[in-house]
Amino acid sequence: MRLAIFSEGDPGADPVVLVHGYPDTHRVWDAVAKRLARTRYVVRYDVRGAGASEKPRGLRAYRLDRLADDLFTVLDGIARPVHLVGHDWGSIQGWEAATDPRAEGRITRYTSISGPSLDHVGRLLRRTDVPGQRRRSWYVAAFHLPVLPEAVWRLGLASRWPEVLLRTEGIRVPPSATQAGDAIHGLQLYRANVLPRLLRPRERRTRIPVQLITLTRDRYVSPDLAADLRRWAPNLRRDVVDAGHWSALQESTGAATIASLIDEFHAERKR
Repeated sequence: MRLAIFSEGDPGADPVVLVHGYPDTHRVWDAVAKRLARTRYVVRYDVRGAGASEKPRGLRAYRLDRLADDLFTVLDGIARPVHLVGHDWGSIQGWEAATDPRAEGRITRYTSISGPSLDHVGRLLRRTDVPGQRRRSWYVAAFHLPVLPEAVWRLGLASRWPEVLLRTEGIRVPPSATQAGDAIHGLQLYRANVLPRLLRPRERRTRIPVQLITLTRDRYVSPDLAADLRRWAPNLRRDVVDAGHWSALQESTGAATIASLIDEFHAERKR
């Protein structure tokens, strides 16, 4: 799998890897990466199916284990332990990697933003209902429909995506030439993983220190999904940011706060 990888900052500084979500590319991290690169070596990449990375066909190519393989391959190229940060589906992938035995000695810290472990959610739903998530998850069912979601993105949503973000998140983003393809290929993330993991959740634990950043105005991820997270990640720090799902990463809204919290969490390792 050919992945487009981007780096900035001093290669000799402590590395941090930023993984983007759906329907984004590495560019969603621009404002956060600019701040982190002042003192850190920042590595980003377009996940498979997005941006300039290869776009495989078939559901199996988008399973979480394949995505984790990609992430560990990126870590191999850095060849030093890293602080991992994920947003949205990048965070879901991050959980897959952080709870993998291969993470030992390779991921020193994990920051999760707006993306729970699907296995943790599946286990939670076996014990209790999460009513706060129901109204936020309507699009997940829609993404499992054949043909229709692809048509919606092709026939107008892709070109109007900046307008959607301005209206719902209050942020301005430039149009992306790859937006339609990113969104259409990324639908496979949902189709390949959501139902299998919710219906047959695995036990996924980690001893890695985890930082959970909860966004108070997130339209898509309920904080209730992390109610029992300490059961799976006992070394847990919780932070709260008053921002929306994407606005948290933007220059004019939450990027400075997010970067500062990531730096604070990283600094705890050195105390």
